[in-house]
Amino acid sequence: MAGNSVVVAVDGPSGSGKSTVSRRLAEALGARYLDTGAMYRAVTWAVLRAGVDPHDADTVAKVTVEAALTIGTDPADPHIAVDGENVDAAIRGAEVTGAVSVVAAVPAVRQHLVSRQREIISAASAAAGIVVEGRDIGTVVAPDADLKVYLTASAAERARRRSAEHETDLAVTQEALSRRDHLDSTRAVDPLTLAEGAVTLDTTELGIDEVVARLVEMLERSRT
Repeated sequence: MAGNSVVVAVDGPSGSGKSTVSRRLAEALGARYLDTGAMYRAVTWAVLRAGVDPHDADTVAKVTVEAALTIGTDPADPHIAVDGENVDAAIRGAEVTGAVSVVAAVPAVRQHLVSRQREIISAASAAAGIVVEGRDIGTVVAPDADLKVYLTASAAERARRRSAEHETDLAVTQEALSRRDHLDSTRAVDPLTLAEGAVTLDTTELGIDEVVARLVEMLERSRT
């Protein structure tokens, strides 16, 4: 099935399978792929590199606006760079992970990055289409997406997945996810929430192939 200018919004908490599912879905559709979380992580990395306190909203916003982000949208090889420096590995480290929710809660940061995200979506939707993943895609970034999906899984399963992925202690991972869930769902601007018209899909007992197949089927039904 070709992309046909389709826009798919995939939201959900950490460990729900968003990244893997979204990339695989984009490949299946012949579409582009955008990880908006990587953009927030990249500016968080820039903030920490500059020695700025993540709680200093004004300076965080200044760093965000001045950082030159380069975002690759090939689902087979997504990448992101800050001021020409590839940060794919660096943004997944513990320091960035611990600070990203604070940086992402700054209204000026969200406004700037949402604008960038919409530009990328607009360009892609005029060509092959795009699958976009994050925490406010269906509610804020692309509320008119052809398909809006909210992926979820049990807290225990999400922690197990994330712990296995990063080879971290399960109890520590559970605590970190609980903290991230709270921060993301209670922030004043663009909190993580179920978008109007979104389809909820619990991935706790599902394999990646099954999730992708269900989403392709949903999309086909939504466009007929």
